[in-house]
Amino acid sequence: MTRRPRRNHSLAFKAKVALAAVKGEKALAELAAQFDGDANVTKT
Repeated sequence: MTRRPRRNHSLAFKAKVALAAVKGEKALAELAAQFDGDANVTKT
């Protein structure tokens, strides 16, 4: 199994994801799927 390199997300992307999470309209797993992330990671 090969590991992919760590991603460096822009501040704009992080803000977009944070706003979506704060709104609380979707579950964490749904947000992770929408933004192509990992639902287990809560802070970066």
